[in-house]
Amino acid sequence: MPRLGHLLICLALTFAAATPAMAQWKWKDSGGRVQYSDAPPPPGVKDSDILQRPSGARAPAATSTPPPPVATTTAAPAAPKVDPELEARRKKTEELEAAKKKEIEQKNAASRKENCTQARNYMKSLEDGMRISRTTSTGEREILDDEGRAAETKRTRAIINSDCK
Repeated sequence: MPRLGHLLICLALTFAAATPAMAQWKWKDSGGRVQYSDAPPPPGVKDSDILQRPSGARAPAATSTPPPPVATTTAAPAAPKVDPELEARRKKTEELEAAKKKEIEQKNAASRKENCTQARNYMKSLEDGMRISRTTSTGEREILDDEGRAAETKRTRAIINSDCK
């Protein structure tokens, strides 16, 4: 029998300790989300938005003050709250992307400038009538004839037109 007494005492203590946990408030906030807490909702929450009260909690007494007048103009919806940490992370990502894009543009500009310089130097050599040679696919050295010189001049002008802007 003493064990039964101990068991009953333990059950009573467990129930007594769990009673405050059952004192839960449940209400809808201004955004329509359901909130749970062991503390009452903030003062701005309407009585109709309180979904559950702990046992023993009373509904607030009705006040004789009239409700605030309803605005005749439609107000713009409130801007959503933005997490400052998330906003800072987004801005940093945008800045990094902009920096990468700028770096790529600078590399492309430098590459175009180098191609332009080389093409102009080659064009000067072609126009001065210097002897131009190239290596064939078999590894043999070949001197450009008038037809080859004209083709190289045309190709080089196209490079100058595209890279020297």
